Amino acid sequence: MSNEESAALRVLIVDDHAIVRRGIAAYLEVLDDIETVGQAENGRVALERLAELATFESLPDLVLLDLIMPVMDGMKTLKQIKEKYPSVKVVILTSFGEPERLHEALRQGARGYLLKDAGPEDVAAAIRAAARDEVYIDPALALDLTKSFASPPTGISTLTERERDVLVLVAEGHSNQDIAGNLGISERTARTHVSNVLGKLGVSSRTQAALTAVNAGLVSP
Repeated sequence: MSNEESAALRVLIVDDHAIVRRGIAAYLEVLDDIETVGQAENGRVALERLAELATFESLPDLVLLDLIMPVMDGMKTLKQIKEKYPSVKVVILTSFGEPERLHEALRQGARGYLLKDAGPEDVAAAIRAAARDEVYIDPALALDLTKSFASPPTGISTLTERERDVLVLVAEGHSNQDIAGNLGISERTARTHVSNVLGKLGVSSRTQAALTAVNAGLVSP
């Protein structure tokens, strides 16, 4: 085996659609510098696969990860991967191009974000860029992302970590009393946090805030 082959980037493909997984794997198999080490149909299975590979000190270099999946969605999976296996890079491959989802994925540590209509060359380019510790954004989204960085922060990007936690609990349907109990704060403080979240998001109801959280991928639909 040549040095080039031995240095091939190892990729785990995670998507709930078998045809998508197989299509990506078929393309990657023809490349000399990238190889697949497995597939998973949701985040929970992906974490099980990673745990198995870690046992044999054979973690992949990268996880190619869908966002919307049953059992455990991509954003929760991304967070756990970065907590448990910080050396493993993650590239998002999704049908959803909302700026909120893109921002949240990058904030959680993703090194790439692709739409599912991206060409196979883009998938390979994103994998290679992530391996170099660079960030690769789908060309269709890159311009919008650049514009957003040039503008004052708005929406979810303005929330503190505590306010993000509050938003997630609101989106899950918790009352102010429940939020206070979950976060170990007074109900008055919880009410203040909720009010601040609504104000920063520019919405007037908890339902609108919940929809914003769903669109950002903070909670599952």
